Amino acid sequence: MLYQYGARQPGLVHLFMEGIPGENSLMSAPALDSQNSVGTPRQPTHTPAAVTTLVLVAFAAVYLVWGSTYLAIRIGVESFPPLILAGLRHIVVGLLLYPILRKTTGIKPTAANWRAAVVTGALLLFAGNGGVSWAEKTVPSGITALLVATVSLWLVIVDWLRPGGVKPVPRVVVGLLMGFAGMAFLVGPAHLGGSERVDPRGAAVLVIASLAWACGSLYSKHGGMPSSAMLGVAMQGLAGGVILLLVAWFAGEFRQLQLSAISLRSWLALGYLIVFGSGIGFSAYLYILQKSTAARVATYAFVNPVVALFLGWLILGEPITLRTVVAAAVILTAVILVITAPHRKPALSVATVQAAEEA
Repeated sequence: MLYQYGARQPGLVHLFMEGIPGENSLMSAPALDSQNSVGTPRQPTHTPAAVTTLVLVAFAAVYLVWGSTYLAIRIGVESFPPLILAGLRHIVVGLLLYPILRKTTGIKPTAANWRAAVVTGALLLFAGNGGVSWAEKTVPSGITALLVATVSLWLVIVDWLRPGGVKPVPRVVVGLLMGFAGMAFLVGPAHLGGSERVDPRGAAVLVIASLAWACGSLYSKHGGMPSSAMLGVAMQGLAGGVILLLVAWFAGEFRQLQLSAISLRSWLALGYLIVFGSGIGFSAYLYILQKSTAARVATYAFVNPVVALFLGWLILGEPITLRTVVAAAVILTAVILVITAPHRKPALSVATVQAAEEA
């Protein structure tokens, strides 16, 4: 499939639809599935009341389910080693989906497809989602969601710096400055606003994870994933899951793992991540991509952190301090500015990118 970049595209929405590592951990380029074969965005169709209700339910699932996966990861790493938790999540999804989709699609992945799956699996799932899982050992789930929301900022920067990249418009530059200022405020001096700062090591890992996710998202557009989005998801799950478990092995996590010490709530968290985060949430996301506009779907980018902050406070007792509130307001305003800004017209009137295969 081909996707057009033009002056009328709604800002970075088409890039940000790649998803975020903490939650949308299997998404490399799903938004592109909502485009038609000649690269023109598919217009939303008028649907009966029943379908409209289903769209609203799907939006609620994306908002609530994906916003809650940060909480599930936090509970999971209470007794699971973080890389093993992430690895099991993705490899189970891959093992379940791959044989079914190979049969139903009739597509036989090529060596180039598998090469792209390994690269995107390493960037999106190992560095991205694995980094989030590792960081949540020390960083509260709501704060993690806020820092991961900066993926949209990294997408702008990486897309600008790549060969033939697009320079951001002034409004996006303002958003970038605001976003990184909010991030600096969140992890800045201790005792600012009467609260402790975020663990700097965990915050640094989240910044790297967000950058890796942005790189993997952009690579997936050119990397040669199969034409079926779902098959690409399964391949990424297999590749990323294997990488995560291999690194977990070399990092000594399997030596630390004691199945008898894993709590019931951590097992339930893992099951929730597989069934709801990667199953129901992903299906709902693909559905609303087909039935709604990209700009509306992109609202999950700033709704998910709010949901994560609330659930972390409600269920785990994570404090919401003045520093957190101010940083959240600044970062989420920056995200809104970036994903809704008009896109600068490229040097060529229309440039097309091959769509790869989507949190």
